[in-house]
Amino acid sequence: METALIADLAHDGRGVAHVDGKAVFIDEALPGERVEWVRLKRGRSFDEGHLVRVLEPSAERVAPQCAHFGICGGCALQHLSPAGQIAFKQRQLTEALMRIGRVTAAQTLAPLQTGVWHYRRRARLGARWVPQKKRTLVGFRERNTSYVADLARCEVLQPPLDALIEPLSQLLSSLSIRDRVPQVEAAAGDSAAALVIRVLAQPNPQDLASLRQFAAEHQVRIHLQPGGYDTVTPLPAADSAEVAPRADALQDQGLLSYRLPGFDVNVRFLPTDFVQINTVLNVAMVERAVALLEPAPGERVLDLYCGSGNFSLPLARRGAQVVGVEGEAALIARARDNARSNGLSSAEFHVANLADEILAARVREGARRDARAGGLPASGASSSQDEAAIQAAWAARPWEARSYDKILLDPPRAGARDVLPLIAQSGAAKVLYVSCHPASLARDAGILVHEHGFRLQAAGVMDMFPHTAHVESMALFTR
Repeated sequence: METALIADLAHDGRGVAHVDGKAVFIDEALPGERVEWVRLKRGRSFDEGHLVRVLEPSAERVAPQCAHFGICGGCALQHLSPAGQIAFKQRQLTEALMRIGRVTAAQTLAPLQTGVWHYRRRARLGARWVPQKKRTLVGFRERNTSYVADLARCEVLQPPLDALIEPLSQLLSSLSIRDRVPQVEAAAGDSAAALVIRVLAQPNPQDLASLRQFAAEHQVRIHLQPGGYDTVTPLPAADSAEVAPRADALQDQGLLSYRLPGFDVNVRFLPTDFVQINTVLNVAMVERAVALLEPAPGERVLDLYCGSGNFSLPLARRGAQVVGVEGEAALIARARDNARSNGLSSAEFHVANLADEILAARVREGARRDARAGGLPASGASSSQDEAAIQAAWAARPWEARSYDKILLDPPRAGARDVLPLIAQSGAAKVLYVSCHPASLARDAGILVHEHGFRLQAAGVMDMFPHTAHVESMALFTR
């Protein structure tokens, strides 16, 4: 056993110490603490250790609320105060912007925070039949292992989902296919909850009866997933013993919904859809996004990676002419349905892979045309095949050819590098970037500022995932 002084937190929330000139990452240790620890792994450039005892605790250390903390991998920072977590996340964002993007925001936005417990409305839970325990475990994976944590409850799941963990364990344990159920996706809307149960073998009639009884007793919708997401189907009725995927069954029976009250918007979604995971924080995030963009009636706003309309619909409610673009056709179908049901005719939606080569070719050709129009040498001539592909892209994706006043984008963790030239050529004077990964945001911020003439006006964090090291943020660019 050794002692160490913790100097910092790593991006994953582990404490960082320096021992004999080498970095050591120690779980559950906080900056300023002197700790006893044991070495778990030696590496060429760093070692990994496990906290044994805190000798001198940080003022930011708090007692974890969850009895499973330290074993369950769902949370990493319950031992750090909520204020300490926010400061850590803001520091991650600021340092990434400076180190990777070489940019500094003119203004730091106040962090968006809401309640830190029972906030998750969606979770993918592991399920594993353990013969030694004679029951199926349901929960997140254990920290640093592939095993399912043995949970009785979860302090970050919304109450309707939290209350299902123990009964769901009992249900799955009773099935004939209990060793063929590896996963359950749980989702909650404002007034209903749903479970998507992955089944690697067909349930027998008694299994189906048990599932129906569970659904009725717990007022939860159950769907079965025998294959990919295209096979998800509602639990068969009592007169059917077959799990038979039907394309429209989930659409007909599986929709959940949430409201954005400040905009009189109701967003419907399927339990398998991507939605923002924190119900209350999402409301605050949308309100801030609209306030920062300041859409005026008639302005043209492009919403990239729009999903089912979480930002598009509120922007349209403020009078903007909104074009939403998303790569997943099912989400675009949902967005169109949501626009119709909310009476928003000023929002239109298009399916497009925002990282494909045709878009990149169109952007490159636009740059060539700009160069030629300005009397500058072009960087090369496009072939007839390139030209045909570009013309086809223009015809298939008319939204690309338009100019926009403002742009909002909410890309995945990889960021939006491929669409930055398109943003630069759009004519937009204001761009709002919603990010789930500070490194990709920082990279893209550097490109927007140093290559495309934007200014980073403001940036700040949002505590979308309390008690985890995930950093969600928002950045406003102007020109």
